[in-house]
Amino acid sequence: MIKIGSVGVAVSTRKKQTMFLKVQLHWNVIIAAENLQPEGLMLHRAIIVRLLSDFAVKKATKDLGYFLAVTTLEKIGEGKVRQHTGDVLFPVVFNAITFKFFKGEILEGVVHKVLKHGVFMRCGPIENVYLSNLKMPDYRYVPGENACFMNDKMSKIGKDVTVRFSVIGTKWMEAEREFQALVSLEGDYLGPISTPDI
Repeated sequence: MIKIGSVGVAVSTRKKQTMFLKVQLHWNVIIAAENLQPEGLMLHRAIIVRLLSDFAVKKATKDLGYFLAVTTLEKIGEGKVRQHTGDVLFPVVFNAITFKFFKGEILEGVVHKVLKHGVFMRCGPIENVYLSNLKMPDYRYVPGENACFMNDKMSKIGKDVTVRFSVIGTKWMEAEREFQALVSLEGDYLGPISTPDI
């Protein structure tokens, strides 16, 4: 069990890191006093709804990546009444799936912006995956209304093209609660794999 702030995380040990992680989280869910119902089923529902809402708002963490889905609710602990508000705090244990890039991983992204010095792609929940022109061997910039990068074999990297790449680095942006990634086409079987024209 790894403790990260107020979040406990159990991550299975494996030789190769992958972009999808199965994690067990320990969170506290606060239910407002006016939402408390004497029926157990309604309370259980209120806890689940609040957990899912908190999960969506949290978005991502540096250590776990982007929160994608709650898979199972393992345990709801005994509620504790908060003195000044009357709200009830319930400790919960649940399993979730997260998404995080790792250096050396081979992934695919879709180009959404073409600049003279490189392209920005989306890959899963990550909006800022940058491929520099310096990391695109044999590709040259072709300016124009539909600017793109092209090589001598007429292989094209432009808007809406899916590109297979290798991750060379990631950066956590705390204020935005998101990651940025720097990627490369240096390696075997990397480059455009589909174009919107096909």
